[in-house]
Amino acid sequence: MVVLGHVDHGKSSLLEAIKGLKITAKESGGITQHIGAYEVEHQAKKITFLDTPGHEAFSAMRSRGAKVADIAILVVDAEESVKPQTKEAILHIQKSGIPMIVAINKIDKPGANPEKVKRDLIKDNVLVESMGGKVPQVLTSAKEKKGLNELLEIILLVAEMEELKGDIAKPAEGVVVESYLDNQRGPIATVLLRDGILKKGDIIAAYPALGKVKSLEDFQGVPREEGLPSMPCVINGFEAVPKIGEKFEVYPDIETARKHLETKEKRLEGADMTVMEKDKRVLNIVLKADVQGSIEAIKEVLKGLPQEKVALRVLKGEAGEIQEGDVKLAKDGKAKIVGFRVKTNAIAQKLAERENVSIMTFDVIYHLAQGVRVLMERRAAPEKVRNDIGKLKVLIVFLTDKNRQIVGGKITDGEVKTGTQIEVIRNNEIVGRGRPINLQKNKKDIPRAVKGDECGVLYEGDVKIEQGDVLQFYLEEKKKVEL
Repeated sequence: MVVLGHVDHGKSSLLEAIKGLKITAKESGGITQHIGAYEVEHQAKKITFLDTPGHEAFSAMRSRGAKVADIAILVVDAEESVKPQTKEAILHIQKSGIPMIVAINKIDKPGANPEKVKRDLIKDNVLVESMGGKVPQVLTSAKEKKGLNELLEIILLVAEMEELKGDIAKPAEGVVVESYLDNQRGPIATVLLRDGILKKGDIIAAYPALGKVKSLEDFQGVPREEGLPSMPCVINGFEAVPKIGEKFEVYPDIETARKHLETKEKRLEGADMTVMEKDKRVLNIVLKADVQGSIEAIKEVLKGLPQEKVALRVLKGEAGEIQEGDVKLAKDGKAKIVGFRVKTNAIAQKLAERENVSIMTFDVIYHLAQGVRVLMERRAAPEKVRNDIGKLKVLIVFLTDKNRQIVGGKITDGEVKTGTQIEVIRNNEIVGRGRPINLQKNKKDIPRAVKGDECGVLYEGDVKIEQGDVLQFYLEEKKKVEL
C-alpha cells in the first residue's frame, strides 16, 4: 500500500492512527528510525504500508520500473476537497496502473462535505462507487479513529479481487523502499519482498550495491531468520547504500551478482549526464539527507524548478551526515552543500568555515526547494532593464574633438541628466551610442534639465553628432532575476 495526497490532508495522521490501532505501544516502541515501511494485521491477514515522503518519492521509485505498491490510497480532506497535490497524486496513481481506494478524511471537521469531494474527483476522472463508478471510497477520521477498520477491509477486498499473492517457490526478489548509511552498522536497506523467501546469508544485489545478508529484522526491529512475500525487511550486509526503487534479487554467488551490476552500470552510463548549453550558468549542489528516500523525493522536487536561466546539477546525493569529504567536493566543484534533516560533523563544520563553503540545512522539503531556488536566482546573470527618461533636439554643434563633442539643444521630452546613456537618432534610426560627461546651462554645470530647457551637453561616444539629431537619454538598471 502507498498513501498519497495533498499536504496537510491527513496522510501521516491516518497512518499513525492505523498503527496505533493495530500495533501495540510495546511493539511500536522498538522503532528507532524511519525505515520506509511497516506491517499491520487485520482479519488474520497482513497489510504492508509504504511510508514514503510523498508522491515525489513514489514517482522516483516508479521511474526505475519498479512496482513498489499493489494498491494506492488517495487521501482527500473532507472540508478542503481536491487540491493541486491531490491532482498530482491522482496522475501518479493512474500512470502506475495500480488500483485506487479513496479515503475521504477529516470527516469530523465542521465544514466536512464528502459529497462535494466525490463530485470534484469526477473532474480528474476518479468516479467512486457511490457515484456509479468502480473506485472504492471510505469516510475516515484519523482524529476520532473512524472508518479505519472499514478501510482495512476494503484493502483486503481489493487485494483478493486483484489476486495479489506472492510465490514462495521463486528465488527471493523485491524492491528497495528505503536506505541510509548508519555510522555504526554501515549501509542499511529496507526491502519489500514480492516473491520468494529471503534468508540470512543470501547473496543480494540492488543497484549500485551488492552484499551478503548479515542480519535481517522486521519493521519493528525484531531479528528474523527469514522474510516472506509482502514483508518489509531491514537488511544489514550491503557493501554500499542501494538506491530506493531499485529491484533487488538473490544470486547464487558474489561473482554473478557483480556481473549483474556491471551490466546495469554499462546500460546507465551517460544516462544521468546533463547536457549544458554553452555559456549557461550552473548551480552545483552537494545534497545530503537523513535517508535515501528523502534524497529521491528532493531530487524529484528540484527537477520541477525552472532551469532556463540557470541549470541545477547535483554533484552528489547521499544519505548520512555532512562530512569532510562533502566539503572537499563542494570546494572543488564550486558547489553549495544542502542538507535535509542531517547534522554536520565538527571536522566538516570547521573545514567549511575555513574554506568558505556554504552549508544550508532544512527540515521541510518545500523550504529546501525554496532555498535552492534563491541560490539559483543569485547565480543567474542579472537582467538589464532600460528606462527612457528624456529626449534632446540638437540645435548646434559647438566643438568636436576625437570621440568627444559639445552640442547645444532643447529638451523635447522628459528630462536629461548625467550618469545615463545616450542613443543618437538620425532620420528615425539609431546611428550610434555614447554618454553625457557634463551638462551646462548659462555656462554653469547642472545635474539635470527638464522639458522646455535649453542646455549644452559634453558628449562622449562612437559617432559624430550632427545638427538636427535627437539624443535619447536612458538608464540601464540591473534587475534581480526570478526563475
